[in-house]
Amino acid sequence: MDITKFLNLYGRRARFEEEDGWTSRDFHCFIQPLRYKNKMYLYGVNTQIGFNAQGHYLYIGPPDCDVTKLSDDVVLHVGENRYRIDRAEKVYCGEKLYYIWAIIRTVVEESEESL
Repeated sequence: MDITKFLNLYGRRARFEEEDGWTSRDFHCFIQPLRYKNKMYLYGVNTQIGFNAQGHYLYIGPPDCDVTKLSDDVVLHVGENRYRIDRAEKVYCGEKLYYIWAIIRTVVEESEESL
């Protein structure tokens, strides 16, 4: 089965938005929480209501939504959640681009005190 068909059946609806107003078409992807075995993703942000550890997630998306080429100010919207891309890579099956994975993190609003 083509992974895009699988994502459309079982994935979550998502879209990318940039601060200048650009919005991608809707597509489907998988997002799963990363486990903190090696503690490399544990850091947080001071918010108005206190310290908030940013959650990190694994993103699996369709090959036609190339997140490896997006700028740093692009935000991934999935439901009411917003994420920024930390790292992304393409995965091939032979010569065919099969899907794109990324490490994404939850966007939290920073308080003025932490700036």
